[in-house]
Amino acid sequence: MSMRIRIELSIMMFLQFFIWGAWCVTMSTYLGEDGLNFGGFWKGQAYSTTAYAAILSPFFVGMVADKFFSAEKVLGIMHLLGAVLMFYVSKLDQPVVFFFVLLAYALCYMPTLALTNAIAFNQMKDPEKEFAPIRVLGTLGWIVAGLIITFVLDKAVFKDLQVEASPIPMKMAALASLVLGVYSFFLPNTPPKSRGQKVTMADVLGLDALRLLKDRSFAVFVGASLLVCIPLAFYYQLANGFLNATSMEGVAAKMTLGQASEVFFMLVMPFFFARLGVKKMLLVGMLAWVARYLLFAFGNADSLVFMFYGGILLHGVCYDFFFVTGQI
Repeated sequence: MSMRIRIELSIMMFLQFFIWGAWCVTMSTYLGEDGLNFGGFWKGQAYSTTAYAAILSPFFVGMVADKFFSAEKVLGIMHLLGAVLMFYVSKLDQPVVFFFVLLAYALCYMPTLALTNAIAFNQMKDPEKEFAPIRVLGTLGWIVAGLIITFVLDKAVFKDLQVEASPIPMKMAALASLVLGVYSFFLPNTPPKSRGQKVTMADVLGLDALRLLKDRSFAVFVGASLLVCIPLAFYYQLANGFLNATSMEGVAAKMTLGQASEVFFMLVMPFFFARLGVKKMLLVGMLAWVARYLLFAFGNADSLVFMFYGGILLHGVCYDFFFVTGQI
C-alpha cells in the first residue's frame, strides 16, 4: 500500500469516528434534565436508533454497495444525507419527531462503518499488520471530538453555556459529516464485488452469512458478540450522563482517556496477536468489560475517583481485544 493511500484512508477513519464521537457521547446529557429533559424512556429510544439501523440498513445499503455502486460513492452519499439529517435533529425538541429523524440519520450512518472497513481492507495485502495503524486514526478522531467539545467550545467559545447539554455537538457532527461526504468521492476506487450477478432474496436477507453459524467457532463468537453488546449499549448511552451526575468535571474530555487507551492497545495488537492468538484476545476483551463495570459500580467522584478513571481506561482492552480483533 502506498503512503498516499495510507494517508487517504487514515483521514477517512479520522472523520468517520470524529462524527460519532461528537454527538453520541454527549447526547445523554443533552437529553437529560439540563438539556431537553426527555426522560429515561425517550433517552433510551434515542440511543436505540443505532441498534435498529445496524440491523436494518445492511439489507439495503450493503446490497447496493456490493452489487451496483462503488463503496466510496455510497459512503459519500450516506454522509451527505447524514449531514442534513443531523443538523435537522439539532433543531428538534419534540421526543417523537427527534426519535424518527435520528433513526433516519442512523440508517445513513451505521452502514458507513462497514463501508469504511471495506474500502480500507480492499487496499490491504496483510490486514493483521496494516489495519490497526489506519484504524487507530478513527480513535484519534473520537478523542479530538471530545477535546474540542470540552476545551474549545465549552471553555473558550461558549463560556456561559454548558455545551454538553446543548445541540452544539450535533451541529459539529453535521459539519464533519458534510466534509467526509465530499471527501469520500476522492477515496480509492472500491468497485462492487458482485456487479452483474443476480440478486436473490437470500442476498437481501443475509442468509448466506447465517450459514456461517454452522461453524462452531463462528457461532460461539456471534453469541459472545451478542452478550458483550448488552453492556456496550449501556456504556455508550449512560456513561456521560452518569459521570456528570456524580459531579465529575470535564467529563467529555476525560472520557477520551478511553480512546487514548484504545490507541495504545491498537498499536500493540500485532504483538498480542503473535503472543496470545485470537481466542485469548477475545476472552481478555470480554473479561475487561466485567472489570470496568465493577469499577464504575464501586467508584465515586471523591476518594474513589481512581476507579472511574480505571473504568474509562479499560476501554482500550474492551474495544480493541474484542471488536477490532473480531473485525480483522
